[in-house]
Amino acid sequence: MKKISFLSILVLGAILVTIAVNILANALPLNGQFTGEISDRFSIFFVPAGYVFSIWGLIYLLLIGFAVYQALPASQTNPRLRRVRPLVLLAAAANTAWVFFWHYNFFSLTLVAMLVLLASLLLIYLRLEIGKATADRAEFWLVQVPHSVYLGWITVATIANFTQVLFYYNWNAWGLAPQLWAVILLAATAVIGGIMAVTRRDAAYLLVLIWAIVGIAVKFPGEALLAPAAWAAAGLQSLWVIVAVYLSGRKRRVER
Repeated sequence: MKKISFLSILVLGAILVTIAVNILANALPLNGQFTGEISDRFSIFFVPAGYVFSIWGLIYLLLIGFAVYQALPASQTNPRLRRVRPLVLLAAAANTAWVFFWHYNFFSLTLVAMLVLLASLLLIYLRLEIGKATADRAEFWLVQVPHSVYLGWITVATIANFTQVLFYYNWNAWGLAPQLWAVILLAATAVIGGIMAVTRRDAAYLLVLIWAIVGIAVKFPGEALLAPAAWAAAGLQSLWVIVAVYLSGRKRRVER
């Protein structure tokens, strides 16, 4: 019988602790502040409606599935899992640190933690070879999809966090109107989506972007410039999903 490595047990524990910290941050709440309540202090437009943040429930479930799967005896010799376990620990630490920095109003440090989290997830994504390597059904759903969804959400969260910190320091966006700045950021997500569709054929990642962008349109329906741009960006991301699915299907046919 294959032995379960200590590192895989650490990964399982780290993910469970990260989820617990995120839940308790609002259940207590941490430092007497709710996560969304702090976010509402920043008058920026690249933040989706409150319901969009329910995606964390899905992310938690996916991460638990991954944590259990990677700790199974049969997963111990999987070379891709062995390469990402240290990075998963780093991502868990960064996520946990972000929660404390955010709730205790260390906003500059939240951006540092968020960038570490984003870099960790991006490296995990690359080392798992998502969209490149062939994976069986279990590994696809329990390893690749969790990290596609997680990276998709943190991509959006990093842009929002960056904008919030700039607002905190009274940056004027080179004199641009806040709505126009948000439209520029939406355009950036459209470019990112296109890159992921063509190079990685990752529909799960793109669906997360759509979820977030639609949430921005829903939150600001009366903004004449922002709302149409957000709906257009969501439509473009939907087109990228079709491209990703088509290219993925073509890749499978060629491999046969």
